[in-house]
Amino acid sequence: MSDDGADAADASSPTDREYAEWLDALADGDGFAVVCPEGHGSLPPRRVCPECGSPELSREPLDETGTVETYSVVHVPSPRFADDAPYATAVVDFGPTRLTGVVRDGDAERDGDDAAPAVAIGDAVTVDIGERATDGERLVAFRPAAGETPAEDE
Repeated sequence: MSDDGADAADASSPTDREYAEWLDALADGDGFAVVCPEGHGSLPPRRVCPECGSPELSREPLDETGTVETYSVVHVPSPRFADDAPYATAVVDFGPTRLTGVVRDGDAERDGDDAAPAVAIGDAVTVDIGERATDGERLVAFRPAAGETPAEDE
């Protein structure tokens, strides 16, 4: 993703293209991590394992649901997220790797509610692609897993 607002799919950098391809795979339900023979997982683009340096990387599917490891609620956003606030950003364990993204509670509109989506450490979530309200750029989004109810505000 570039900071100049250019569409990652149209970017000329191999890094941006590989990230856009990963987002496309995630949107199609084919999310993956790149994993070395030692089991270290990371996200593309990668040429070598960032933990052990192995150049032998394979694509491994992400688990269908992940577990929220930590989160932060943002009330004063950067300009790129101005229309999204308040929102929650979470780090979620999806098996071979962890993903960082924005928590969405499933409500298409919050009916003018200025509360961030409810989230708690340990919540089960699924991963998808969402859009920033500010500029429509794609981002990683987490939603409560089927059968899960969003955490209550603490």
